[in-house]
Amino acid sequence: MSGLLEKLLINYPYLVAALLFTIGTFTVLTHPNLFKKLLGINIMESAIFLLFVASGNIRGGVAPIRAVADGEAVYINPLPSALMLTGIVVSVSVTAFALALIVRLYKAYGTTDMRRIVARRKEVTGDDGFDQN
Repeated sequence: MSGLLEKLLINYPYLVAALLFTIGTFTVLTHPNLFKKLLGINIMESAIFLLFVASGNIRGGVAPIRAVADGEAVYINPLPSALMLTGIVVSVSVTAFALALIVRLYKAYGTTDMRRIVARRKEVTGDDGFDQN
């Protein structure tokens, strides 16, 4: 049992990433408010970023930015961090777009509750918006 606990403590970034992803998934699945769903998606994205950056880390490793290369040094892989910077930019863009859509839905329906939006759509069109094929 202590061996498992020791491995969990050593690999805590992976455990934290899994916990964050679970919290985000739970938030998306259980809350009808669109702002809360978007917040849950952002938490899930943060968990993915943490997972990838942690996978590129090496204990005792040094940054690969040096004036003189050291043949015996162990360097951290910079690729996951660079990819996650790109992912963060995309995440911010998608979040801004989703916020704009939520604001438009609020102006059109007067609420950000997904259940109320679907109910009002049924009242107006007599259809729930899903194909019955």
